[in-house]
Amino acid sequence: MFGGRTKCLFLAKNYLCSHRSPIRCHLQLRNFRVAVIGASGGIGQPLSLLMMKDHRIKDLRLHDVQGVKGVAADLSHVSAPASVRGMQGPEEIEKAVECCDVVVITAGLARKPGMTREQLFEVNGNIVMATVTAIAKKSPGAMVVIVTNPVNAIVPMAAEVLRQHKVYDPKRLFGVTTLDCVRAERFIGDYLKISPTKVKIPVIGGHAGTTILPIMSQCQPPLNASQECIESMIKRIQNGGEEIIKAKEGKGSATLSMAFAAHRFVDVLLKGLKGEKTPLECAYVESNVTDACFFATPLSFNKNGIAKNHGLPCLDKSEKEALKSAVKQLQQSIELGINHVKCKK
Repeated sequence: MFGGRTKCLFLAKNYLCSHRSPIRCHLQLRNFRVAVIGASGGIGQPLSLLMMKDHRIKDLRLHDVQGVKGVAADLSHVSAPASVRGMQGPEEIEKAVECCDVVVITAGLARKPGMTREQLFEVNGNIVMATVTAIAKKSPGAMVVIVTNPVNAIVPMAAEVLRQHKVYDPKRLFGVTTLDCVRAERFIGDYLKISPTKVKIPVIGGHAGTTILPIMSQCQPPLNASQECIESMIKRIQNGGEEIIKAKEGKGSATLSMAFAAHRFVDVLLKGLKGEKTPLECAYVESNVTDACFFATPLSFNKNGIAKNHGLPCLDKSEKEALKSAVKQLQQSIELGINHVKCKK
């Protein structure tokens, strides 16, 4: 029936997948297999704990270079329905991602004080490249969710790896920029003295510095503040990572807030896989919305990944100028990521 393709039988009901093309039958009736790569790290541990609470996840795979067995053992004592297994080292990465519905990549070095994002890419690029290669071989139909920084360069790099393996689907590759949305909601909510959950604001562009574009003109409820106040808030959203690094005295970066944001994104993604209507969530994906071929905009999701890219929100004059600058920076990061793969050939 499957022409000799290797078959994988999943523990949940009605799941059958081939290494070439996962068959997604009865999505509403079954639960999902999710892998967290980098699960013993500062982001991976709290993210994995949040994942354990999700009733849609039946099989949670945890992978890291070290320490993950203890994390898996710890989580296996939680009274939650998901099974959890820890896999360790490069020899088990393919086993960790095999036949997964969603793979979340948090592995890599955290940015340290004084470190440029280009320096960070030199380290993290190779780590993510190895993981994405394993996904291409063992789980080509998975939704690939990249948290590892610098997202602006890592995601185009991952796309190029998948493209070279002839399994790239732009609807299934995401760079998580949700933390920028979470920060914007929190900071604006604090200013307006309302719950952050009541704030809706698109944050588009990329996931570094001035490529992060909170579209304040479209904030709901409206942000009635001076231009000076708005500009100050934009800068705080754009430099939120530096604020945390400083507060942690150089001994860490955004981990808990990033785990919260990554879980929020995966939650929406799983809703789409289940065939449920999803709220809009921004992510950094392949795009023709601007001259940058990867760009974050509001998205909706379905069983195939991206259901619709909702494009650019309405922008005021200053936001249009900021967009031009962001696109130029993103083009440089995108080129960096793609060339990294081509140089490895």
